[in-house]
This record gives sequence, structure tokens and C-alpha cells, in this order.
Amino acid sequence: MTAPPLSTSFEIKNCLIRGFNSFRHLKHVHTRLLRFGLDQDNYLINMFLKSIFTFSNQSYAHLVFNQTHEPNVFLWNTMIQGLVSKNCFDEALQLFVSMRKESFLPNNFTFPFVLKACARLNDYKVGLEVHSVVVKCGFDCDVFVKTGMVCLYARCGHLGDAHKVFEDIVEKNVVSWTAIISGYMGIGKFKEAIGMFKGMLEMNLRPDSYTLVRVLSACSQLGDVKTGVWVHRYVAYIGMERNVFVGTALVDMYAKSGNMEAARRVFDGMLEKDIVSWSAMIQGYASNGLPKEALDLFYAMQKENLKPDCYAMVGVLSACARLGALDLGVWASSLIDKNEFLTNPVMGTALIDMYAKCGKLALAWDIFEGMKEKDRVVWNAMINGLAMNGHVRAAFGLFAQLEKFGIHPDGNTFMALLCGCTHAGLVDEGRKYFHSMKDVYSLTPTIEHYGCIVDLLGRAGSLKEAHQLIKNMPIEANAIVWGGLLHGCRLHRDTQLAEEVLKKLVELEPWNSGNYVLLSNIFSANHKWDDAVSIRSTMNERGIQKIPAYSWIEVDGIVHEFLVGDKSHPLSEKIYAKLDDLAEKLKAAGYIPTTEFVLFDIEEEEKEHFIGCHSEKLAIAFGLISTKPNDVIRVVKNLRVCGDCHAAIKLISKITNREIIVRDTNRFHCFTDGSCSCNDYW
Repeated sequence: MTAPPLSTSFEIKNCLIRGFNSFRHLKHVHTRLLRFGLDQDNYLINMFLKSIFTFSNQSYAHLVFNQTHEPNVFLWNTMIQGLVSKNCFDEALQLFVSMRKESFLPNNFTFPFVLKACARLNDYKVGLEVHSVVVKCGFDCDVFVKTGMVCLYARCGHLGDAHKVFEDIVEKNVVSWTAIISGYMGIGKFKEAIGMFKGMLEMNLRPDSYTLVRVLSACSQLGDVKTGVWVHRYVAYIGMERNVFVGTALVDMYAKSGNMEAARRVFDGMLEKDIVSWSAMIQGYASNGLPKEALDLFYAMQKENLKPDCYAMVGVLSACARLGALDLGVWASSLIDKNEFLTNPVMGTALIDMYAKCGKLALAWDIFEGMKEKDRVVWNAMINGLAMNGHVRAAFGLFAQLEKFGIHPDGNTFMALLCGCTHAGLVDEGRKYFHSMKDVYSLTPTIEHYGCIVDLLGRAGSLKEAHQLIKNMPIEANAIVWGGLLHGCRLHRDTQLAEEVLKKLVELEPWNSGNYVLLSNIFSANHKWDDAVSIRSTMNERGIQKIPAYSWIEVDGIVHEFLVGDKSHPLSEKIYAKLDDLAEKLKAAGYIPTTEFVLFDIEEEEKEHFIGCHSEKLAIAFGLISTKPNDVIRVVKNLRVCGDCHAAIKLISKITNREIIVRDTNRFHCFTDGSCSCNDYW
């Protein structure tokens, strides 16, 4: 056969170098290779195979490779590398075996990709066999090959072997150090990973973006903000702060440490932001109790025409759940195909949680029923949704189904059940579930579970039992546990035990205003005004500020915020007029303000005015004048709803014939025609 003109070879070569806009164009070039007899030119075929892998067409690559009569080692390497790059690890290993059978000698370009395939498959046995071939072929001193071995052993959990190989590398590069750092992180040794990073810097090696992302992740996992700030300073020093991957890792690190101001500074300083960067900020705001900021940033992201990913969607749905912003949550979820929620357990769980916390239990159930894959987290979300909405028996039933499906419950499952028992006042059931954790399911109750059962017993008036349970705890009780008992003391006016409990709380959280305020409430309820004043004086002396009570309500897609006695809202005049109108109707219905919840020794008339403008009442009044008669009013409060407001809202729902849903830090209240979902268990 006559050799093709050199111009044809150069033309095809240049075409392969430039690349292709479509797979069809690439097939045209293949036709020319066949037509001019260049289909056996290993140099051109090697370039052609690389082009095929850019279109992720592995089967076509196999076809071209198998038609090559005498492939050289470069073609074998290109095939193995291409398959590994497309996550076809089993195929890559099979091709490596075929290469050996064909008596081809692998080189230092072959082994790193073969070892990577073994690592990604967690195939330690095959990895050992490849290691032996590396030694036989004389490449056991090559830095890239040895780095591949470090990754393999570290990924398979054999960190000791990984460290031995790492120590044998004479000239360690950044990739080698990153491999061992990742190995330590893979088994949860984050402190050691940071130590290795410092060792790398001592060798005067400059880390790349991937290394910095890994070490910042280690700081996040440890909650080591001090080291994280040190890494941030180093990042700024080497000019990597505005790298999109490093910047996102910094945002994530600060967000997980609760420093959203630092996270926002990094975020705003990034020249390039991808969807992961936006998601990290949105989730950070949502998880740090700043739901309005999360939604504001989500709106800003929309203006950038960025489609939310899974993490952004989870963050915004979490924010909507926190605010009770149902309409916003429905709108946000409509930006992603419903099937993505039904096939992604993380997103599905977030949507179930949002609907449940907005009181739309039927919609939450529809999502739960439609989920293609229900893992334990999905079941927990639905059980918790039922429990918080007052359907505790249904939650118990779903728990029984969970066991029938062979899914082992975890601590979160029992938290949902115990919280449901607390809301409904089911003391016997609460005791049963609490004790069954250890006796039946071999689960060790955590501090949160103890806090829940203590709260349940305290509310029921079993203060001695709750106190004894705390004394017998195998772990040291924290402020949440003692706080549950203190709340029980308040309900049942046991000031003697309350004072004892408060000493513990002040010791544990000396700057927490809630401890002092609750004790002051107890003294006030028993008309011990001097003692209440003494508590307030102590707060003033120590500079302790009472946490302001906020309530949020969503109307027409906008979240409105209210403080106690707030008059900053544009419709304040109409809101207070509505409150006055409600006050007259409530009085006619026999309502008497429960002034014992006021902290100050003031005249009864003043007390009535003070409790009459609590933030949740302002939000409800605004809802009544701003929504249609059949609309459900949803209010979220950052603190507990006081007993007076609870009693008043029940009557307001009856007088106005409106369904009012209020969610506070303690429970979910659904007021309908003078009754409440928490069964008056107050």
C-alpha cells in the first residue's frame, strides 16, 4: 500500500491537536485515518485515543485500541490513564492484566494510574500484587510511583504501610505529602494530618490548592479555629486566598466554627465564586442560626443566574424551615426537578423537614412516600415531623415500620420519639423508649437524650425522679440537662430546688442570661419581688444581657421580624389597633392575662400591657391584617412561647376562626378553634 502524503499526516495531527467540537467530527477524522492507512500509526492513534476520552466514550476507545495490530506501551498507558480518568477502575485493572499477558513491560507512567485504580476500588490485595510488580520492574524508587503506593495503602486503611513507603521517598514532593496528609484524615487523625502539613512547610515546599483544602478541612473537623486562622494567614502570604477552591475551604472552615463574619469577608473577597462557594455560605448562615441572611444570599445567587446544587438547596430549605417560610420553601424547591428530591436522600430529608416545620404534614408525607431510597435519616425526619406536629402515636407507628424494614434506629430516632413524648406529656412511653435504647437496641443514651427525659419528667411534676436521674447519670450533666429540670421547677413553682439547680447552671454557663431570667420568673410568680430584683442586679453587675425575643412571619414571600413592643414596622399603627381589638374580644370571652410571667413588680395594668405586645402576638396581629381569612398563620419564635401567650393564642384562633401555627425553641403549637396540638401540656 502506498504511503499517505506527509501533508495528510500533518493535517490530521494538527486537527487532533486543535481538538473537536463534536464526537461526529472526531469520527470523520477516524474515517480519514482508515482511508489513508494511518490507523496503525501508533503516534496518531495515541493522540486519537486521548481525544476519544474527552467525549467519555470508553467503548469506542476500546474498539480503536483493539483494532491496533501492534500497540506500544504508550497506547497501553493512554488507555489505562483514560479509563481511570473516567472512573472505570475495574476496566483499567483488566487492561493492565492484559498488558502483562501480552508481555509488555509497564513503566513509571503506567503504575501511578494502576495504583490509583486499586486505591479507588479499595482493593488492597491487588494493590499488593501491583507493588510486587513495581519492585520487579525496578520502579520502586520513582517518586510518582511511590506516591501512588502511599495513596493506595492510606486509602485502604493501612496507614502504617503508607507511612513506611512515604519515609522511603528520598525526594518527597507536594503530591507525596498531600497523599500522607489525606491518609491521616481518612482514618480521622486530623491533628496528625495538620502536623504533617507543618512538616511539609518546614521542608520549604509550597502546597498546592488541593493540599490547602485538605488541611483546612482537617481544621474544620477538629474545630481548631486557631490553626485555621494560622493557615489563613499563610494562604494570604503565598497569594492563594482568592483561589476559588482555597477560598471556599476557608469559608467552610469559618462557617463551621461559627464565625460567619470572617466567612463573609473571605467570600466577598473572592474574585471567582462557583456554586460550591455560594452553597458553603448559605449553609453556614442556615446552620449558625441566621436564616434571613441565608435567604438574602440565596436571592443574590439567583441574580447571578446560578442554579442551586444539593447543598445550596438544603441550606435554603433549612432556613425556610427555621423561619416557617412555607411559600419561600415551595418556590425554592421548584427550582429543582422534583425527581431530584425523590432520588437524593439528603435533599428529600430537607424538604420533608421544611414541610413538617411549616405544619404541612401531608406534603411532608407525600415526599416521604415518594422517596426512591429511604435511608435512616429520611425515616428520622418523618418520625420527627409527626412527633413535633402532635401526631405522636403516628410517630410510634412509623418507628415500628422502621424496624420491619430492617433499619436499625439510631440516637436521632430516639430523640424524635422522646421529644414527641415530651410534647404530648406521655411520661410512661418516654421512660419506655429511653430505657429501651440501651436494653433493646444497645445504644448508649447521649447527653441530649438525658436532657429530653429530664425535661419530660420535670414537666410532669416528677422533679425528684428527674433530679435523681441527673445524679445517677454516667456522664456529667450539662446546661441543657439542668435547664430542663429548672424549667420543671418553674412550672411547678419549686423555688427551693430551682435555686439549687441554678447554682449548677451559673457554674456551667455563668454568662447565660436565660439561667437568671428563669429564676427571676420563678421568684416573680411567687411574688418574691425583692429576690427577683436581686437576680436582675446580679445580671447588671456582670454585664449579662437578656437575649431578645424575636418572632418571624412570612407574608407574600417576605419574612417580617418582630421584637417585644416593636413599633418599627411600617404597619405598626394597624398592628396595635388589631391588638386592642383582640384584647376587647379576648376579655369578652373570659380571658384574664397571666401576669405572673412578667418579671417586674409593676402595676397589674402595666403588666397586662407588657405581655400584650410580646413578639409572637405582634406577628399574629400582623398576619391577621395581612392575609386572607382562610390562610394559615405561621409564626416562628427564637425563644419559648410564654404561658400567657399560649393561652391567648388559643382564644385568638377561636375568635378569628383561623388556624395559627407557632413554633418556638421548645415545641410546635398548632392552634385550631381554641385547642392546641401540644394537648395543653404546658
